[in-house]
Amino acid sequence: MARKIVEINENRCIGCGICEAACKQKAIEIIDGKAKLVRSDYCEGLGACLPICPANAISFKEPTKKNIGECDSSPRVIPRNVVKGTQSSVESHLNQWPIQIRLVSPNAGFFLGSHLLIAADCCAYAYGNFHNDYMKNRITLIGCPKLDDEDYVAKLTTIFAENEITSLIVTHMDVPCCTNLVNAVKTALENSGKPVTWHVITFSTEGKVVY
Repeated sequence: MARKIVEINENRCIGCGICEAACKQKAIEIIDGKAKLVRSDYCEGLGACLPICPANAISFKEPTKKNIGECDSSPRVIPRNVVKGTQSSVESHLNQWPIQIRLVSPNAGFFLGSHLLIAADCCAYAYGNFHNDYMKNRITLIGCPKLDDEDYVAKLTTIFAENEITSLIVTHMDVPCCTNLVNAVKTALENSGKPVTWHVITFSTEGKVVY
C-alpha cells in the first residue's frame, strides 16, 4: 500500500494551529494564518492531524508523479538478513483507513450502519485467522489502552451517539491492561444511550479463544 500524505484545503482552514501541534513529524506549519504542509517528505501518513481539524480542512491523497520525488526520494535501506516477501495469498479484510481509535474521525462515513469491531492491538498477532473470523465485513478500530496516552471513552461515546452502529464485537487479550479497553467501550455505550448489541471475545497469549 502506497504511503499517503495529507492535503490541506486552505479555503476551509481557519488557522487554529491544532494540526501543527498534533504533527509529531513537524511537517505542518501555520504560515500567513493558514496551515501548510511544508515538508511532505516528513509526512508519514499517520493522520494525527486529520480527526482533530475543526474545519474538516485536512484529507489524505495518494503521492503522484508530481510529488513522488519529494515524498519518497529518501533511500530505503533493507537489511541484508531481510528477504523481500511475495504477495500474500491470504486475503485482507481491512475495509477502511485509518484504524487507530485515536486517529479516526467520529464522523467518518464508514461508521453509518456498520458492523463494528474494536480490537486490542495484539489480537491480530495472537489469533492467526483474525482477518477472516473477525474483521471480514466489519469496520475495524484498534488501540492499546496501556500504550496510548488517551482516554478512549469520549471518542467512542461520540462514535456511538452520532452513528447507527448495527452490531459491535470487542476483542482483547487475557491480560490485565486489556480490561481497560472493554471498560471504555462499556462506559461509552452507556454514555451514548444507544442500544447496541455487543459481544466480548477474549484471547489467550497463546492465541486461543478463552471466552
